[in-house]
Amino acid sequence: MITIPRIEQYGLIGDLRTSAHVADNGSIDWLCMPRFDSDAVFAALVGQREHGYWLLAPASVDYAEGPTAAGRRYRDNSLILETEWTTPAGAARVVDFMPPGAPTPQVIRIVEGVVGEVAMVSRLRARPGYGRTAPWIHGDGGRMVAEAGADAYWLDSPVKQVEKDDEVVSSFTVAAGDRIAFVLSHWPAHAADTPEVADPGAALDATQGFWQAWTGKCTYDGPYREAVVRSLITLKALTYAPSGAIVAAPTTSLPEEIGGARNWDYRYTWLRDSAMTVDGLLDAGFRDEAVAWRRWLLRTVAGDPENLQIMYGLTGERELTERELNWLPGYEGSAPVRVGNGAAQQLQLDVYGEVIATLHLAHRTGVARCADTAVLHQRLIRQVVERWREPDEGIWEVRGSRRHFVHSKVMAWAALDRTIRLGEDGVLDVDLCELVEVREEIHREVCEKGYDPSRNTFTQSYGSTELDAALLLIPRVGFLPATDPRVIGTVEAVQRELATAAGLVHRYPTAGKGVGIDGLVGGEGTFLLGAFWMADALFLIGRREEAHTLFEHILSLRSDLGLLAEEYDPVSGRQLGNFPQAFSHTGLVQSALLLQQCHSVADCTDASRQRKTASIAPHLPHLPHTPAA
Repeated sequence: MITIPRIEQYGLIGDLRTSAHVADNGSIDWLCMPRFDSDAVFAALVGQREHGYWLLAPASVDYAEGPTAAGRRYRDNSLILETEWTTPAGAARVVDFMPPGAPTPQVIRIVEGVVGEVAMVSRLRARPGYGRTAPWIHGDGGRMVAEAGADAYWLDSPVKQVEKDDEVVSSFTVAAGDRIAFVLSHWPAHAADTPEVADPGAALDATQGFWQAWTGKCTYDGPYREAVVRSLITLKALTYAPSGAIVAAPTTSLPEEIGGARNWDYRYTWLRDSAMTVDGLLDAGFRDEAVAWRRWLLRTVAGDPENLQIMYGLTGERELTERELNWLPGYEGSAPVRVGNGAAQQLQLDVYGEVIATLHLAHRTGVARCADTAVLHQRLIRQVVERWREPDEGIWEVRGSRRHFVHSKVMAWAALDRTIRLGEDGVLDVDLCELVEVREEIHREVCEKGYDPSRNTFTQSYGSTELDAALLLIPRVGFLPATDPRVIGTVEAVQRELATAAGLVHRYPTAGKGVGIDGLVGGEGTFLLGAFWMADALFLIGRREEAHTLFEHILSLRSDLGLLAEEYDPVSGRQLGNFPQAFSHTGLVQSALLLQQCHSVADCTDASRQRKTASIAPHLPHLPHTPAA
């Protein structure tokens, strides 16, 4: 059995259609083609080597023992990954990337000789269907191709390639100054033509130029610029350019607890998560993604907003049936491995608030409104007026019974509040009197039924004693000012009951071996976005030095490449959950902006109420979409 690297040992490359996970041992262990949500052709990440991988490393590397490279980094502000290898005979560099805009998704790996001579090996084991299907491997005009059903994977290289034990293997030597490239291209197996042989050098230059031009639009120039830009690049990498959709993460079933069953498929577009991502991008000066996402939103839900789903496929698919892949053992034995997501049919009232807040922010940052968007907005707010009293599954997608979650009600309030603001600005035709009345009714009810005066804290749901990290967003969305004693009490209660000594935050209490309030068995790590929420809340209530300390601690938990998963286990000191996570990187961006922009508590409160917070600034709690998780 091979040793699968820790989650944080993987780097991400991508082309805005799909992505690949490259470990620091030189192996690509996760790749779905041609889309993020396509079946994986390399699935070793949630299985074993037999389920598909592509190793490119010095021949002396023993993949089974998990050795790592001497060093790696992203080239400048890009998604081009460079891995350095040193051997007794010399040194070599592997450059991995996926060119945006190529005719078909491609993974390009260029081996560069640096010093001396290094014997290298490429071993590619294609296993379509999430590691279940053995393809037909054969040569075609000097090229190698693996075909299975509708998909073909073409591998081009100037060095000799042979089939051995169901793998395509190449052994070669690079000397100083040599460049040898491998190009893996996806193509329809039934097509009469074949994919063009790419020019790796030209593709590398074009990819570098793409990322340089894109990051050049960033307007953030604060003290955390390196971390913010890397997070923005990661968020951009999670966009699906053909439709404007944004995935919550590019993986499935990376566990929230090693050996546990809280393993979910995040390769879809949650309205909450994508809205949060758009917020972070808008705040940093990027508008094109907001326009593309709005078009995706209109195509996906505008015809039927009364039956709004909380998530959709990359091109608006509604059927995301959840199933288990019982032939895969899971990451470090964390089964089951799931594809699809059963939470798609849940009721989560907070989603209305997040979507409407993003539409409001887009307007305030100069994204032109359109008549179709206005109609969609009007129909969405009508649903809020009619349904806000209903219990729901909430932001954490509980798989237990529905409840009146405080966060859901607060977000319904936020949806009304942002709509009223647009109505008052004269850009949206709504019944202001009705909406103001409902907004105030929700506010009164939450303060009466969702607040525990004996503990001076809001609670997870009406009548409950449990707390919830999402309560930290109450001042950010403007429901109450940060100076309100109930807000301060809530922040301190969450810190006391859900936070670790270092300030990392659990989403809510879990039950270990028993069935918890979320309807699930088992525990999970601390929720990284929740830690950013805590930093924001501490800053807003005036504990600024503590907020900066916590923020910088979270930054220290990033991988060597600046990437964050959904969760972190402070006991084992490792990242958990799907990776990289839009949630976590958006939280980083928005916290950095808040900590830079606000110089006093009064300034922060004003900024949060008038600007972002008014548009749900650090965007609400982005759906950690994990059913209950």
